[in-house]
Amino acid sequence: MKVNLSTLLTEQTNNRSNNIDQLSTLEIIELMNDEDYTVAASVKKVLPLISVGIELIYTALSNGGRLFYIGAGTSGRIGVLDASECPPTFCTPPELIQGIIAGGNTAMFTAVEGAEDNRENGAKDLQDRQLKEMDIVVGIAASGRTPYVIGALEYARSIGAKTIALSCNEQAEISHYADLGIEVIVGPEILTGSTRLKSATAQKMVLNMFTTATMIKLGKVYGNLMVDLNPSNIKLIERARNIVKNITGVSYTEAANILNKTDQKVKPAIVMLLGGVSFEKAKHLLDVTNGFVHEAIEKAKGGTVTCEK
Repeated sequence: MKVNLSTLLTEQTNNRSNNIDQLSTLEIIELMNDEDYTVAASVKKVLPLISVGIELIYTALSNGGRLFYIGAGTSGRIGVLDASECPPTFCTPPELIQGIIAGGNTAMFTAVEGAEDNRENGAKDLQDRQLKEMDIVVGIAASGRTPYVIGALEYARSIGAKTIALSCNEQAEISHYADLGIEVIVGPEILTGSTRLKSATAQKMVLNMFTTATMIKLGKVYGNLMVDLNPSNIKLIERARNIVKNITGVSYTEAANILNKTDQKVKPAIVMLLGGVSFEKAKHLLDVTNGFVHEAIEKAKGGTVTCEK
C-alpha cells in the first residue's frame, strides 16, 4: 500500500543540515546538540496536555488499572525502556506498567520489517495482555500514522479503556483514535526522516514525565527521594541506606541495621525511626495512608491509628 509521507514534518528536510556530510566531527555534533536544545522547548509547549495525560494515568492506576505503552521501532523501544525501569525505581509489579513493541521481544534488538504495518496485530497484542476497561493505553508513533499503533488504540477504545496518542506531527492520525492526543512538534531531523533523533528524545521526555509524576502522586517519593525503590543490587542497597540516613539523621550503620529489619524496605524504616513505632505498626500505618510516608509519620506521632501485633 502506497503511503504519502512527504507532508509529514518528521519526513521533511532540515535545511540547517543540508551539508552535514561535509562537516567535521565537531561540527556534526555541534549541530546535533543545537537541534537537541530545541526539544525541551517543544515539550514545554504541550505540558498542559501532558498534565492531563498524567491525571488519566494516575486515575487508571489508582483504580486497579494498568498502563500499556505500545509502538513500533524506536517508539516501541522507548516505551519498553520506560516501563522496565519502573520496578527497580518504584518497586512496582512488572505487570503494572508494560511496554509492547510491534514484532515482539525480538524487535527490541533486531528490526522486524513490516511489523509496524500490521493494524490487526496492534489489537491482538493488547488482547493477549487481556486489556481491561480500567486500563490505559499510550500509543507512541513519531509519524503519527503507524497502522500497528492505530489498531491498538482502536481496540482499546472499543472496550472502553482510556487512550493517549503521542506523536511528533500536527494533526496526527493516531490523535483521532485517542481520548487525548499529544503532538510534540520537534521539526525535521538532521538526517531526514530519522526519528530516532529529536522525535525519540521528545518521546522519552514525555514518558519519563508520565511515570515519574504518576509515581510521585501515588506516594512513592518522599521529598525528592525514591523511598519505594527495590534494593535488588549493591548500588540500590547503598542508595536505600543513604536515603534512610539522610531523611532520619541516623548513622549509616543504624540505617543499615533498620533496613535489615524491614527486608530492605525504605518506607517502613523511615516511619519506624521518625514515628517511633515497630515494624508491624509502620507497615499498618503505610497501608492505611496508601503508602504516603508523610501521612504515616503524622499518624504515628498523633497516635490516631492502632495496630494489632
